[in-house]
Amino acid sequence: MLLNLSQQTCRSVLSARASLQNQSLGQSVRNMATLKEIQIRLKSITNISKITASMKMIASTKTARAQRSMEAARQNGIISADCAKFTEVKDQDEAKKILIVSSSDKGLCGGIHSSVSRFTRNLLREHPESKIVIIGDKSKAQLSRIASNNIYLNFNQIGQLIPSYEESCGIASSILEDPDLNFDVADIIFNKFVSPISYESNVLKSFSAEYISNAPNFAVYEIPDGALENYNEFMFANNVHWAIVEGHAAEMAAKRAAMENATSNAGDLIQRLTLQYNRGRQAVITNQLIEVITGASAL
Repeated sequence: MLLNLSQQTCRSVLSARASLQNQSLGQSVRNMATLKEIQIRLKSITNISKITASMKMIASTKTARAQRSMEAARQNGIISADCAKFTEVKDQDEAKKILIVSSSDKGLCGGIHSSVSRFTRNLLREHPESKIVIIGDKSKAQLSRIASNNIYLNFNQIGQLIPSYEESCGIASSILEDPDLNFDVADIIFNKFVSPISYESNVLKSFSAEYISNAPNFAVYEIPDGALENYNEFMFANNVHWAIVEGHAAEMAAKRAAMENATSNAGDLIQRLTLQYNRGRQAVITNQLIEVITGASAL
């Protein structure tokens, strides 16, 4: 009887010890797998952080260059628009209108393209029959979902480095020479550069030569025959260039801010994962020490 009890007790002790060893081994394996996953994720986020930091520096350099180009284009646009301002030509509800949307082909710059698309949608509610000319693929993808029938022309690959005046003149000529795009008023929608951390959607209005000639104060000016059309084409090209260049400066500033936020978020995540990795590694080492001490005490 005593022999049977002692054998049962031994079996229970051995079974409990094996169970504890298996549990400890399973916990160690799970901890090792978790630590390996954390280590892989840390490496991945660190690489992403390096990429976003590099993109931030590149965007900072491009922002400074784009701001210089923007100032020159803004001054030329303001001077060329004085004619329409002093003649007091105004947009009217019955005017034939087209919408020119200025965006770009690249992303990773926050909601800057969505801002232009949202502003365009609001104008379309007031003038649903307006034809749309889009500069850049980002706004085209967004506006195609709701106004695909209104999109008439699309230009891409504009301003790979900094938008040039030759590109703007080519866009303006394509619009003016197209007989299906005859307009009285052209609303050029773009992102206005407010500061390195803010922008707002805005619209520049360009008018046809016939529309300007019917303005209230146009008779004050003595303009030779044919000169108004040439000057109006020049003003239209200046406005297109102003919108593209200012939108480009706002895009570069937004991209710099987006990459700065991404780098900061990656740094916070790296810090949390490093702390989690160190705690898990310490727990594994502690369990191993307990096993060594327990084994030594058993001997």
